[in-house]
Amino acid sequence: MLALRYLRPKRTFVSVITLISILGVTLGVGVLIVVIAVMTGFDHDLRETLISFNADIRIERSDQPLRHWEEIIQKVCSHPHVVGAAPYVLGQVMVKTQPLYGNPRYFVPVVRGIDPRYEPQVSQVLDHIVAGKADFKGYSVILGEDLARALGVWVGDALAIYSVHQFEDWDRARESGIQEVPLPDDYVVRGIFRVGFYEFDSMFLLCSLANAQDLYGLNNSVHGIMVRLDDPNLAPQVQRDLEQVLGPGYRITTWMEENSTILQALVVEKHVMFYLLFFITIVAAFGICSALITFVVQKTREIGTLKALGATQFQIMSIFLSQSLIVGLIGVIAGLGLGLLAVAYRNDVLHFLRRTTGFELFPASVYNFSELPALVVPGDVITIICASLFICLLAGVIPAWNAGRLQPVEALRHE
Repeated sequence: MLALRYLRPKRTFVSVITLISILGVTLGVGVLIVVIAVMTGFDHDLRETLISFNADIRIERSDQPLRHWEEIIQKVCSHPHVVGAAPYVLGQVMVKTQPLYGNPRYFVPVVRGIDPRYEPQVSQVLDHIVAGKADFKGYSVILGEDLARALGVWVGDALAIYSVHQFEDWDRARESGIQEVPLPDDYVVRGIFRVGFYEFDSMFLLCSLANAQDLYGLNNSVHGIMVRLDDPNLAPQVQRDLEQVLGPGYRITTWMEENSTILQALVVEKHVMFYLLFFITIVAAFGICSALITFVVQKTREIGTLKALGATQFQIMSIFLSQSLIVGLIGVIAGLGLGLLAVAYRNDVLHFLRRTTGFELFPASVYNFSELPALVVPGDVITIICASLFICLLAGVIPAWNAGRLQPVEALRHE
């Protein structure tokens, strides 16, 4: 009762400091919730996108393409945690557009040859067709949306593709004195996909497995096999099992190993941002401490009177500790509401700032995502709330201790 009574707004310097302290806690908690939610969303969406496009495990030969890949797929699919496997051919090609007017454009994307019978078992790329259809009959390709935009092509346009195999034949012909120019293969754009990850949408084109094998002169061999698991977190365990089943000579990598650098960087950044931004709450706690110290000096006579009437040291301390706790509680509740509101409307605010300033605050070419991801985890929110309340309560310990140690004679000496 006394703590709430003393916290009533008054036109004093202490009330201003208290208000500033509440605002500081509010901003600290709100910013922490937004940043941690965004970092968690980055990590979650990145993992989901990487797995949906590249599967969980990749199997390759260390020195040559995979032959008899159908038999390997049968062995792999016998594992209880494997839900699907698909062959692939992966490598760079040179693409030339064939416009009716103007100059052609050149680009060096990554071609991925897939088998439509197996691909839906390991990836979701064919579910993200935004224009055209997943048609791989004849000489057909499907482009990422950003790659199609960079080339200036759309569904129905023609592309000329030069393969590495063709340039190798050209080099051998030149060495033997035969001046031959490699002729590209003409393909037609049948579809456009968008998975929402800039690196994939801007660098990949898909074609049939047979066409990719022809581009690289593989005959019936493939570069590797992608494997989908029922639980991506079991990838290291399944990796060890497949190494025993397939034997030596195979290179088996997990999605964690292939993307370890960026995934570890996100985890480190999340922890560093938490510790750095938590200093905002600590600064607000200093404001609470300053306000309580001033308040104890102002209430010296009242404290002495209470001690003379029999109030114990703990009772006096509990008054000022309650004040710091109430201030912290108000700030944390307001910060929680502010943070959740900012997370809910993050992209709306981002689009508004982009329209008004004309500046790309969240470029997809840098962050790979077209929208700002976010994921609110209850455990993170509880950690932020508990830590903030603890800091606010801790800020009142020294003023409360000094108030509790005050002797009645000293407090009332000059009265």
